[in-house]
Amino acid sequence: MDLREVYRRKLISIEEAVGKIESGQSIVVAMCAAEPPGLLGAISSRKDELSDVTIMSCLLMRDYDFLRPEMRGHFLNEAWYYGPHSYRAHSGGTVTFLPNHLHECGLKKKELDPPDVFWGTATPPDKNGYMSLSLSLTYEKPMIQAAKMVVLEINENLPRTLGDTHIHISQVDYVVENTVPLVETQPIEPSDVEMEIGRNVASLIEDGSTLQLGIGGIPNAVTACLMDKNDLGIHTEMITDGMVDLFNAGAVTGRRKTLWPEKMVGCFALGTNKLYDFIDDNLGVELHGGHVTNDPWNIGRNYKMVSLNTTLQVDLTGQANSETLGTRQYSGGGGALNTCMGAQMSPGGKSILALRATAKGGTVSTIVPCFKDGQSVTIPRADIDYVVTEYGIAHLKSMNVRKRVDSLIAIAHPDFREWLRSEAKALQYIF
Repeated sequence: MDLREVYRRKLISIEEAVGKIESGQSIVVAMCAAEPPGLLGAISSRKDELSDVTIMSCLLMRDYDFLRPEMRGHFLNEAWYYGPHSYRAHSGGTVTFLPNHLHECGLKKKELDPPDVFWGTATPPDKNGYMSLSLSLTYEKPMIQAAKMVVLEINENLPRTLGDTHIHISQVDYVVENTVPLVETQPIEPSDVEMEIGRNVASLIEDGSTLQLGIGGIPNAVTACLMDKNDLGIHTEMITDGMVDLFNAGAVTGRRKTLWPEKMVGCFALGTNKLYDFIDDNLGVELHGGHVTNDPWNIGRNYKMVSLNTTLQVDLTGQANSETLGTRQYSGGGGALNTCMGAQMSPGGKSILALRATAKGGTVSTIVPCFKDGQSVTIPRADIDYVVTEYGIAHLKSMNVRKRVDSLIAIAHPDFREWLRSEAKALQYIF
């Protein structure tokens, strides 16, 4: 088989690829930094020819024309997780949310609602015809297996990542070429408040722990406070710049990991070119499907697994809302519950939820008496372990509601503690 000839036969233009989409079809696109910008940018050109086309995504990174209000009825973005672009477009009627757990989203979609088309990105094929799906393995492999048509957008700037990332040219219907700069998210410089939270979280993390961290000011603050730790490991859904910094500082070695020892393991990567250069052809980094990395049982196989997730609100009984502002979908549950449960299944493991004690310039407490106005519950109160703010640490596991009220009020902002106690009495949480 002449693999170069196979590639040439399957190579079409972006315009030809979007021309193959029909009304009523569903398209699943690769996640986050792996999304195909050429294909997604071109599909809106067919607005007048298409209706009822579903484009399923997770954390879109660019503002595409198919999200515009005038595209309503033509395209619907079905989002597993909202990014800022999907959030802003929601009120225009072109976006809807699909509740899910990260570890099962791909498998359940494959089983219950397989897509007509998969669009993703990949590196150019090597001499044996294998391409790397590069920056995300979250749900991409199951969707490729389920789709009736698979189109990959080849970008020479993509890193060739290792693990379960490889796909052969024979498994693809078409390829298009689009060498463009990769999406970068610059690290957020932690505020003084976030650094205080970071120090509180770091006090809970022991040498030899395996970490799951996210992205943003609080995780970045935690990373900065872990530089003097020893033999940390990484088993996470998202691989970030902060993990590169921990590796370069000698804090991450993975030597005491019990699952994939000495390897950083995740299901997708998002950050800057520093991260993308680090993971390129790196034998110490592997990407695997979300059904593997985020399976709570797999997470729990790691020694001293520590899961850090940020959240928007915690109520006085201990349940957490990480995804909605009132009834408005803001982000998504993602893998938060997966990692929360998995860490607590680990020998010596801990699940940590971190949040600033106030929002909106200090005018609103993020620790609230109870949820109302349609807020979602992302982490049920039975699954809460540690809650951390800049004012301290509340260890809620095995605590009754009365003790939880006292512990959470103690880490709330002082300006709201009297109000919280009064509301707790009115709700008969305490007497």
